[in-house]
Amino acid sequence: MIQKEGCRMDMTIRSRRLRSTPILRKMVRETRMDASSLIYPLFVREGENVKEEIPSMPGQFRYSLDRMPEVLNEMADAGVTSVMLFGIPDIKDECGTGAWSGYGIIQKALRKAKKEVPDLYYITDVCMCEYTSHGHCGILSGERVDNDKTLPVIAKIALSQAQAGADMVAPSDMMDGRVSEIRSLLDQHGYTDVPIMSYAAKYASAFYGPFRDAAGSAPSFGDRKSYQMDYHNRLEALKEVKQDCEEGADIIMVKPALSYLDIVREVRNTVDLPVAAYSVSGEYAMIKAAAMKGWIDEDQMICETAAGIYRAGCDILLTYFAKEIAGFVREGRIG
Repeated sequence: MIQKEGCRMDMTIRSRRLRSTPILRKMVRETRMDASSLIYPLFVREGENVKEEIPSMPGQFRYSLDRMPEVLNEMADAGVTSVMLFGIPDIKDECGTGAWSGYGIIQKALRKAKKEVPDLYYITDVCMCEYTSHGHCGILSGERVDNDKTLPVIAKIALSQAQAGADMVAPSDMMDGRVSEIRSLLDQHGYTDVPIMSYAAKYASAFYGPFRDAAGSAPSFGDRKSYQMDYHNRLEALKEVKQDCEEGADIIMVKPALSYLDIVREVRNTVDLPVAAYSVSGEYAMIKAAAMKGWIDEDQMICETAAGIYRAGCDILLTYFAKEIAGFVREGRIG
C-alpha cells in the first residue's frame, strides 16, 4: 500500500534505487558481454595488394591474402579473438569445385593466417554459393537444389578446410542432414576435435542483400526459399535446431539476429549448447546509412542493438561491429 506523506510517497519498493549511480547500475546488470564472445566476419579474395571497400557496407572491405594480416592484427589488438572467413574465388563452376580445392581461396587464407597471426581462432563458412556459377548453395538437378547430392560435397568442403587449419567449421547451406555428414567425415579423417557451429535456424531474409554484394553470391535464378526458412515460422526453427543437435552440432546459430530475437530466446530456452546469433550485413548497413545521414547516434545504436541480442539469450555474436563492440566493452560502456 502506498501512502502520501506530504510530497513524498511512502513506498517500500523503489526500483530506481538500483539505477542511481553508474557503478551500481553496472553491478546489478543482468546481461554481461565480453570481447571473447565476438566473431568478426572477414571477406578474402584472390589478387595482390587489394583492400577494396564494399559499397553497400561502408567500412567493410575485401582483402587479398597479402593484405589480410592487417585486419587480423587489428582484430587481435582490439581483443577480438575469433574471425569467420568467407572466400571470393576468381573462378566459379556449376559444382563449386573451388570450395574444396586444396588451393582454394579459403584454404590458402587459412594457411597464411595460421602462420602469420596464429593466436586468433579461425572459423570457416561451409557453403557453395560463393563458388557456384549459379549462386545456389548446392548441386543442381535441373533448377532444383538436390539435397542428397549436395551432402557429400558439403562434407568434402568442411574436411578440406579442417585439413588447411580451420579451428571450427560452420555449415550455412541449410541442407537436411549436413551436420551428420560433416561430423562423420571429419571423424573418419581424425578431426574429432574440430567443432561444428551449425547455421541451424537460417531464414530466407532480405537482410542478406549487402553480403551478396560483398561475396558475389546472389543466385542467378530463383531464390533460396526452398532450403532457407520461411520468416513466418517459429516452431520450425526449434525443429531444425533439435535435428542439428541430434546430428552432433556443437554450437547452434540463429541468423539473422535483430528481427529474430524471439527465436534466439526460444532456442536458448530449448537447448543446452552455446547459442550464436549472426548480426548480418543488412543490419550493419542500416545502422551505417542512418548514421551517415545524421539520423542516429551510431555508437549508441551499436551498443543498444548488441546488448539486445545478448539479452535475448545469445552466447556468441557474429558481427561486423566486432572491433567497435570490443572497444565499448573495454571502456565500460556496455558489458
